[in-house]
Amino acid sequence: VRDCIQKTLTEWSSKIGQDQNQETLEVLECTVAQAIEKINPEERDELKVSAKLFIVGSNSSSIRDAVDLACSALGVAQLDSVIIAPPPVEDGANLSLEYLQPYWKELENLVQNKKIVAIGTSDLDKTLLEQLYLWAQVKPSSNQVNLASCCVMPPDLTAFAKECDIQLLTHNDPKELLCEASFQEVLQESIQNVKANKWIPLWLLRYSVIVKSRGIIKSKGYIIQAKRSAS
Repeated sequence: VRDCIQKTLTEWSSKIGQDQNQETLEVLECTVAQAIEKINPEERDELKVSAKLFIVGSNSSSIRDAVDLACSALGVAQLDSVIIAPPPVEDGANLSLEYLQPYWKELENLVQNKKIVAIGTSDLDKTLLEQLYLWAQVKPSSNQVNLASCCVMPPDLTAFAKECDIQLLTHNDPKELLCEASFQEVLQESIQNVKANKWIPLWLLRYSVIVKSRGIIKSKGYIIQAKRSAS
């Protein structure tokens, strides 16, 4: 992720030149157009567009921004599936249904508005997955399990997922895919005259476009959004 961000920022910075004073701008849209392949509408039915969303700051409204930007970048009206990684909780606090609810409600709204077809979760144990399933209007279609935390799927989780038709997937993403310090470091290295310590990452979305009939990845990439702090 760090390498992708650094390469994009370096290339973008070199193209706009240093005559632009970035510190006066509220928004920096750092895009390398040729690096993103928009989906041909004629091929859309043959492709599955899936995404995993990592919320860095605990703000459920980030979900709509992430989905809208992903759809815009790829030239599609909706994403086939979105998995959300549990947003960070405060030190000493445990992940709970009450904490997840605002994020899941936002995902449900996007399903109802036909921006997403299916929604899933990541790293929920059987108890929390069951609580979410019983509470949710739009049920989770999948739950990712970290390979680092278990070599074998927990039997209670497997049984519950089978009973409720929830697909269990595996992943090996680190607990923190991109920390604030790492993002600011790569920003400082890539763009001149930018006060990197003022920029805070909000979310990171990883997308993949898969050819359904062949099961191969046609394209993949990351989209990230950060904000400049007022202080």
